[in-house]
Amino acid sequence: MSALSLGLIAALCWGFHDICVRFLSQKTPNSACIFVVLSTGLIFHLGAVIFHGGAAPIPVGALWLSVFAGGFFVIATVGLYYAFQRGPVGLVAPLIAGYPVLSVGIAMAQGTPVSSLQWLAVIAIVSGVAFVAARSDGTAATAPAKGPTIALATLSAIGFAGTFALGQHAAQLSDEVSTTLVTRVVAVALIILALLLLKLPFWPGKRALPLLILMGIADGIALLCVLSAGNLPHPQYAAVTSSMFGLLTILLAWLLLKEKMSLAQWCGCVVAFCGVGYLAL
Repeated sequence: MSALSLGLIAALCWGFHDICVRFLSQKTPNSACIFVVLSTGLIFHLGAVIFHGGAAPIPVGALWLSVFAGGFFVIATVGLYYAFQRGPVGLVAPLIAGYPVLSVGIAMAQGTPVSSLQWLAVIAIVSGVAFVAARSDGTAATAPAKGPTIALATLSAIGFAGTFALGQHAAQLSDEVSTTLVTRVVAVALIILALLLLKLPFWPGKRALPLLILMGIADGIALLCVLSAGNLPHPQYAAVTSSMFGLLTILLAWLLLKEKMSLAQWCGCVVAFCGVGYLAL
């Protein structure tokens, strides 16, 4: 399976995750949502390790990369939840969806050649997602101050780029299932510590729990897909295509919730998928 394919699977999973956040973010404490989703993802990865035949020894270098990836993943997750809670989507989604530019930039800094046309394809994907998200939002008039929202969304983008760069590098040095498990353990430990220190709630309520568990499984699959791409050619493309989760969230809303999509939004989808198509060549 190619890095692009893994990225698209991740985008679909995170798209489902996002559409669920729409139902929960206004009624359930974000802290409880994040705790349950990350904990479920950890249980999912423990199952993956058992299915994989047990945890493989991890070199010290890969271990530290996985630990820092866990820290970045917490930053990405917390920033995403709180930025989307504040809104508007048209401001938040484009900023978070810009993390592939950072991912490709990091790959270039590590010596991976990236042509001008490949950069153009990346920009097409990010722009298409951003345009569709911006055209979908109708809450700008009631949104809180933009400064903190921009900061949270930008932190989330940096968190995702850091998670993928460090996690994929760790997967190149060791077994990707084991290194991803370390990333998950660190992320859950940091969240538990933060919630205890800030005295924030852990329990989301019985009604929200089943949906949060499904979100955690989807999140676990998505993260494993992107980090597993570290052993494939052009691993940064998994990060690029996974950024289409915002676009797929809106497509799922159109398909499942019967929300309307304008002609301009469909054009944005075409632009994004054309970018993916070029990278697949």
